[in-house]
Amino acid sequence: MSVDRGLKSAADLVDAALVPAERLAGIARVAERYAVAVTPAMAALIDPADPADPIARQFVPDPAELAILPEERADPIGDFAHSPVEGIVHRYPDRVLLKAVHVCPVYCRFCFRREMVGPAGLGTPSPQALDDAFAYIAAHEEIWEVILTGGDPLVLSVRRLAELMARLAGIAHVKVVRFHTRIPVVEPERIDAGLVAALKSCGKAVYVALHANHPRELTSAARDACTLLVDNGIVMVSQSVLLKGVNDDPETLAALMRAFVEARIKPYYLHHPDLAPGTSHFRLSIAEGQALVAGLRGRISGLCQPTYVLDIPGGHGKADIGASSIRPMEEGCYSVADYRGEEHRYPPVGGEG
Repeated sequence: MSVDRGLKSAADLVDAALVPAERLAGIARVAERYAVAVTPAMAALIDPADPADPIARQFVPDPAELAILPEERADPIGDFAHSPVEGIVHRYPDRVLLKAVHVCPVYCRFCFRREMVGPAGLGTPSPQALDDAFAYIAAHEEIWEVILTGGDPLVLSVRRLAELMARLAGIAHVKVVRFHTRIPVVEPERIDAGLVAALKSCGKAVYVALHANHPRELTSAARDACTLLVDNGIVMVSQSVLLKGVNDDPETLAALMRAFVEARIKPYYLHHPDLAPGTSHFRLSIAEGQALVAGLRGRISGLCQPTYVLDIPGGHGKADIGASSIRPMEEGCYSVADYRGEEHRYPPVGGEG
């Protein structure tokens, strides 16, 4: 089967020989509950002979997704608790999320919005809902940054993107517009001069946060797409999720961060996996994550260091959880661990250090 149109069902994955036929029934049950989509770019990266392939693990359904733990929840980071109008999440004082679309070119198996996105998700916001969202942004002068998310906002047509940017251009107190997207990696052909012009048309500072989790995702086509964005003055940062079986080893994580920096993308957030339904097989412990992040120190350039964050369940925002290297001792003193795990007193005693 050709994958030129992408793969959007369990049967498509079997027909494309990305999974064996005997797995069809199991992954079909998962596909009945959660959306499936794999773009040609990602399908081409999957090694069907490798049962632990890190690209397949991200996009190919797994029956483990049907195991729901008591602590998991449909809205793990509390979007709805901070949604004053449809399409807006106002969790922090100076910025809002604007959800202009609820579909994606690929559906990650660990997605924290998996109950909201896809063909059976929240659906496309109505014109009235978008009007209400923009009215909310215009009425709140403390909003300095608008973050377009969803869904993946770069699935929108150039015309739709230009319309959104024109509306933001008319709101003087909005100074920064940020897009969170996988498009440059999973569908790099979408990044062209027309899309770049649409992103820049608002006259604001425009940032693109690229979501990628494994260095193999940064193909030559993906790097070319990022080059087009960066060369046209669009600043890029990264976001990744620390995932068991994908990037939870020092070599892979270091290679991913180096690949970002080589593409002129500043590593930004490394997320601890959220408590989304059916995702426990992706989660490692916070202690394991802290050890991995601490191991990056001293091994790779400071340019390559992401901030390890946890979105506190219930909508309480992000917390930096990477600071496991320091702990208090007696009053005014600390024990600080270096990247080798060796502990040192701070401030040092006498001639130490």
